[in-house]
Amino acid sequence: MSCITARVGWSGRGAAAGLASCLLAAAGCGAPPEDPRDPPGGLRFEALPPIDPAEVAPLETYRARDGSDLPVRHYPAEAGVTLVLVHGSGYHGRYLAPLARRLAAAGAVRVYTPDLRGHGVAPARRGDIDYVDQLEDDLADLAAHARQRHPGTRLVIGGHSSGGGLAVRFAGSRHAEQADGFVLLAPYLGHDAPTARPDAGWARPRVPLIVALAILNGAGITAANRLTAITFAMPEAVRDGSETFAYSYRLTTGFAPRDYRVDLAGLRVPLLALIGAEDEAFLPDRLAPALDFVDSARVEVIPGVAHLDLPARIAGWLAEGEGGRR
Repeated sequence: MSCITARVGWSGRGAAAGLASCLLAAAGCGAPPEDPRDPPGGLRFEALPPIDPAEVAPLETYRARDGSDLPVRHYPAEAGVTLVLVHGSGYHGRYLAPLARRLAAAGAVRVYTPDLRGHGVAPARRGDIDYVDQLEDDLADLAAHARQRHPGTRLVIGGHSSGGGLAVRFAGSRHAEQADGFVLLAPYLGHDAPTARPDAGWARPRVPLIVALAILNGAGITAANRLTAITFAMPEAVRDGSETFAYSYRLTTGFAPRDYRVDLAGLRVPLLALIGAEDEAFLPDRLAPALDFVDSARVEVIPGVAHLDLPARIAGWLAEGEGGRR
């Protein structure tokens, strides 16, 4: 049975189906993704700080434009600023609790930490979304929800790792005017960005398949976008059963900047970008040069901090206004 017949359901007739069949067959779309139990490389998972369950806000929901009730945690504060803070790949908003709780307790900002569609304890369809731009639409719906609950609030969109990449994507979207500022924590700027490391091995992209699907999407063919494009490996010791080990092409694409240079080119609101000096996912010394074209950007490198412990370690730094200027 051909790859196309088995996975996409096309008949194989016509130029479009023929192109798709050839590209996906060449990309090996039938090859199984890597086992998430494989030993991960690149990230120091032992740097993840323990989380006190008492710090984690209960899940509530907000209504998305497609009628879905999506999960989010709210850390309230009497503040004029609301921060929507997005988690990174493979997990959900729970690990952001120490940062969110401390910022809210300091009265700096109220914080919302969503479990993005396709993630969390019990998503409708783990590791997948309905269309490439759905995550930014969901983020816009959460922003509208926050503004309705807190009239007059200033809204900041932020994220850690891939969540920072989604914040960048949001800045380049039709929803950009909803944000009064952006906070990027060790952000993923793209596989070809100056900050990219070739040896950050916990994420395993299926590069030939991604390239093939990008070509097909450019031709308007999207029927294969549900195929797995990337997998993640996490050590057993840090799992709790709510991880997401594989993403479809549409989720992989929608969780990243289109092109960070284009997405941020017209930015006029403040942008704060933070990264640990010991970050093992991205190159810390390249972040400031990568964002040098953004006039409103301030970039800080935090000494002694790695990738996964950045959110918890900078809680005091942000709440108390520590650190110098770029």
